[in-house]
Amino acid sequence: MPEGFFAVQERTHSHVRPSARPCTLVGENGPVTSVTDAPLPAVTRLIATDLDGTLLRDDKTLSARTVAALAAAEEAGVEVFFVTGRPARWMDVVRSHVQSHGTAICANGAVVTDLRTDGDLLSVRALERGAALHVVRTLREVAPGTSFAVELTTGINYEPAYPPFHLDPGATVAIAEKLLHEDAPGTGAPVLKLLAHHTELAPDAFLDLARTAVGDRAAITRSSPSALLEVSGLGVSKATTLAACCAERGIAPAEVVAFGDMPNDVEMLSWAGASFAMGNAHPDALAAASGRTATNEEDGVALVIERILAARAEARTEAR
Repeated sequence: MPEGFFAVQERTHSHVRPSARPCTLVGENGPVTSVTDAPLPAVTRLIATDLDGTLLRDDKTLSARTVAALAAAEEAGVEVFFVTGRPARWMDVVRSHVQSHGTAICANGAVVTDLRTDGDLLSVRALERGAALHVVRTLREVAPGTSFAVELTTGINYEPAYPPFHLDPGATVAIAEKLLHEDAPGTGAPVLKLLAHHTELAPDAFLDLARTAVGDRAAITRSSPSALLEVSGLGVSKATTLAACCAERGIAPAEVVAFGDMPNDVEMLSWAGASFAMGNAHPDALAAASGRTATNEEDGVALVIERILAARAEARTEAR
């Protein structure tokens, strides 16, 4: 486990509201209201947005309207963080759209990276190999047929039965127990996520089964439409890492607006002062958010950013 993990976990835990619990619970923000009508913070200092299914269109591109909204937000002094389940090496899709800071939270909170650099990792919150092996053994028992992949800081490796990653042709293929083996404790690249895939179970049923069986040994979520689970170190989430980044900048949760669409966004949507689930969002994301916006195909994030900037302009006018 990398040095500094416990410091990050301790620093972030108290920032997450009690609603940031397993995604079957409704967040403290209350029921979802109609499209974009949720109250905005009195002052918005930071926008935290998921990528796939949220900021990106279904073809994995950004619309011209979204690009303009992101640039306008940064120009107005509002920081924009990309907060995603993607690994840092898959961030080229938005790299050209970062502005002054370039900060991105990747791998569901396991990594903070600076997109202005060549993949520099600013912080890592690893999954202990022992905990990962416990998850592998547990899921093999309760969900026979599960296949695994191991996401490292250096890339991804996976089992022969796991759906192949065409974006990572240099991956090692072996059973998970071998992929997670280390010659001595603390050797090898840090593990960011363990991925577990099942070909027959329903996605939410697989998630519920895994959380019940694994218990408090790891954090388990999902963001794929298929039965693909993402396993992180206990306490690691988009919300806890975002909370740490905000605390370092003196930004309170009440000054943050967050966007997301899937169970791996639930804690972040619950933590932020204002949050918007996409029109295409999973029911648990809708339940956790304080508001709802249009779908990712309809520029749902841009719609709210435009509303934020219009409110700022109106407030400046009234102050004169």
